[in-house]
Amino acid sequence: MSRRVVITADDLGREPGSTEVIVALLAEGHVTATTLICLSPVAEQAASQVAELGVLPRLHVTLTSERGVPRWRPLDGAASLADPDGTLSDDPRALGARGEAQDVIREADAQLRWMRERGLGPEAADSHAGTLYGLHGRSWLAEALEWCARHGLAFRLPRDPAPYFGGPLPPPLAAAHERAVALADALGVSIPQTIATNRRTAHDLGAYEHLRDDYLRRLAALPEGTSELFLHPSREDAVTGPDGVVRTWETRLLRDPAWHKALESEGVEAVGGWWT
Repeated sequence: MSRRVVITADDLGREPGSTEVIVALLAEGHVTATTLICLSPVAEQAASQVAELGVLPRLHVTLTSERGVPRWRPLDGAASLADPDGTLSDDPRALGARGEAQDVIREADAQLRWMRERGLGPEAADSHAGTLYGLHGRSWLAEALEWCARHGLAFRLPRDPAPYFGGPLPPPLAAAHERAVALADALGVSIPQTIATNRRTAHDLGAYEHLRDDYLRRLAALPEGTSELFLHPSREDAVTGPDGVVRTWETRLLRDPAWHKALESEGVEAVGGWWT
């Protein structure tokens, strides 16, 4: 068995700056996949741009807004997902405290329908801000996997979670993860071998070189099978606060000759999906 990796640029459509960078990286061949936030006002234009490149974005199921951009509204309008003004909170913990499973699935259905009505027909889905996984409160992972099975979608759930979490899971979380993997297999929902991303701030990293070296270590440690590295490339002026610095560094990484040399020397094949 060989080592393969899906190199994903998350958050297509977040706002114009990030979208511009992601489209350019796809055109340059520096990423192999992207995920679409279809609630964004620029989502339609973003989807059209990547479609012209022959790229089919995945559905980035979005149940929260983000700080620094105007708040998004759910397509379905389910009350338990939204604040009193009808917008999605930018605090995942608020959603984790109040969201109801039936509303989560109704909204996922609405976002999938939005994509299919535009001829996008995604092959896989994942969770913006990790809300479906229960990282910020209640989990809708079982419901999400059953939803994926109904619609024939792959899902971003790692068989081996250690590279993402940085070590073994605490026992209760490990048991929940084991049940979720077993459910995915029973339902026939394709999942990646592992996933990895940067979870540190610019302050924690200190410099671009530290982020680059961390991704090089992650690349070298990828197991046999198909895994996913997902990044959030953008321009610094498109994302407020320290997150903008990290997103700029990730853009730089994807164009860095040292990164491309490592892909070649490690013998890791970059592919478009873990389900193919």
